[in-house]
Amino acid sequence: MARVLIVDDSPSQLLVLRRIVESMGHDAVTAEDGQQGVEMAREHLPDLILMDVVMPNLNGFQATRTISRDKSTSHIPVILVTTKDQETDRVWGMRQGAKGYITKPIVDAQLIKTIKDHLPG
Repeated sequence: MARVLIVDDSPSQLLVLRRIVESMGHDAVTAEDGQQGVEMAREHLPDLILMDVVMPNLNGFQATRTISRDKSTSHIPVILVTTKDQETDRVWGMRQGAKGYITKPIVDAQLIKTIKDHLPG
């Protein structure tokens, strides 16, 4: 069982993502903005992070960059899960250190495959 950190400021999205992660048999922890996501990543050292982009305080691009450049968390794959569907957003997200990019609305099968593809082991 892997631990997945879900970072999203929408309670309904957190619920949907948690349901999918837990249906795969994994443990889910959540954060409600980018700053809290960075702190939770350092505290819990999850196996994978699902990161929204448009959030208050620290956005998902900034949080991903912080996590991917921090020695203690740089090994954790970050998958951006966002409504931002432009190619420039995708490219920018990958430059910040993201390992994957999924656009909302979420297609369960796509998210499940992406999680499986990026979990270590």
